[in-house]
Formats: sequence, C-alpha cells, structure tokens
Amino acid sequence: MTKLTNDQIRQNVRSRYQQFAVRKIESSSSCCSAENSISSASCCDTPTDFNVISNKLGYSMEELAAVPEGANLGLGCGNPQAIAELQAGETVLDLGSGGGFDCFLASRQVGETGQVIGVDMTPEMVSRARENAVKGHFTNTEFRLGEIEHLPVADDTVNVIISNCVINLSPDKQQVFHEAFRVLKPGGRLAISDIVTTAELPAEIKADLDQLYSGCISGASSISTLESMLKQSGFTDISIEPKDESKAFIKDWVPGANIENYIVSAVIKATK
Repeated sequence: MTKLTNDQIRQNVRSRYQQFAVRKIESSSSCCSAENSISSASCCDTPTDFNVISNKLGYSMEELAAVPEGANLGLGCGNPQAIAELQAGETVLDLGSGGGFDCFLASRQVGETGQVIGVDMTPEMVSRARENAVKGHFTNTEFRLGEIEHLPVADDTVNVIISNCVINLSPDKQQVFHEAFRVLKPGGRLAISDIVTTAELPAEIKADLDQLYSGCISGASSISTLESMLKQSGFTDISIEPKDESKAFIKDWVPGANIENYIVSAVIKATK
C-alpha cells in the first residue's frame, strides 16, 4: 500500500461508499448481483436490518425512528451526536455525513436556531442526504460535497465537529485535524467515534486496500498517534476512550479474521 498515492486511496474509498449510497435505490433484482455486493454486508439489507446494526452501535430505537427512511445505512462504529452534548443554537459539522443520519439527529438537538452541515466526498451520498433532508423537512441542515482534508467551511464558524468512523479512512489524518481546528470557533469541540488500534496490525491487513482499508480497519491509528496529531493541530483537553464492548460487533466485520484483537471503537474528544 506504500506505493499507492493518497488520491488512489481516496478514490478507492469513494468507490466503495458510492456503492453504499446507491444500493438501496436500485431494485432488489439488480442490487443482489455479484458485482454490487459489498464485503460481508448484504447489499439487500432491509431498513430493519440497518436498525438492528445501528442499535448495537449505540443508537436508541427512538433515534432510529426519528430519521427519514434511507438515512440510516447501517454504517459507523458508535453514536457521535450522543457524546457531543449539543446545545440549542449551535453549528454542527459532520465529517463524512453519508446519508445524513447523524446530521438529522443533531438537527433535532440544535433546533431551529442552530445549523448542521454535512460534508461528504461522494456525490451520490450528498444527493441522497439532500433528498432525505427534503423528505424529513429538515430546514436547518445542509450537505456539501468535499473532502475532509479540504473542508468547504469557513474559518472559526463551527461549534462542534462530529464524525462516525470516517477519519480512519483518510490517508492524511493530520490534515483532517488541521482542517477541523481551522473551522472550529475558539472553545469549539471535537466529539467523534472512530476506530483505534490496540495492537500492531498484521502486514496482510495493512496491505488490503480494497476491503480492509475502505472497511474502516487497516487505516486505523493508535491512541498515542492520534493524541500526537491532535496536539500538533493545536487541540487541548484531549480524551481518547476505547470501548472494549465494541469488539462484539467489530468481530462480525470480517468473520473469522479476529480483527477485534487489533482494533476497537473509541470516543475521541478535544477542544480548540
């Protein structure tokens, strides 16, 4: 993987999540074709299946019922808006917003006086999220096409940044944290769920770009590495809390590979 450029890695990730964005739009006869199947997850999962998955990640049934159908894609490794302590009137930025799931939950918390911005690098995801916003009448939520390493957001304009298992997908995580620091207002905070390594990843896992990097596994960093990057970007009050209970669902990501021995989900918080 060392021979691949950052752009090649991004293109691979973009291609994978493009498939996630369109799989529920296609008819059941076409989405079950071999070329459209995605890793160990079925491309024909029903919304109920996605709700079961997300409930294991930490979303309540009330939260799952509060978003438009098609917003929850069963992705992620936690529930970031639940740890962000959002307040009415705040501006929230979601890095890698997907179908808009976490944005719509955040929208309810910040209210009409607040604003939620979702950024995603996949045009199909942005289109899907915008359609979901219209369906759900979310007028304080918008979605922008862009890379999290180059955010389409002005300096010092955001109160809270959330993200759900996305930063590990970036080939330039330091730049992601630089950008997060730039767009946050002084006193603004980072509250994300992401994957961290608990042991050195085997070489074969690190080298698997097609499934294990874009599947939120081989791109994960250690806690000490993340702490160092956050400090270098200027963040303070850094807290990275591993969730050992996440091994229960992580082991199902690649059945039989024992990846839960190397990675766990973590709650990552920091302040500008």
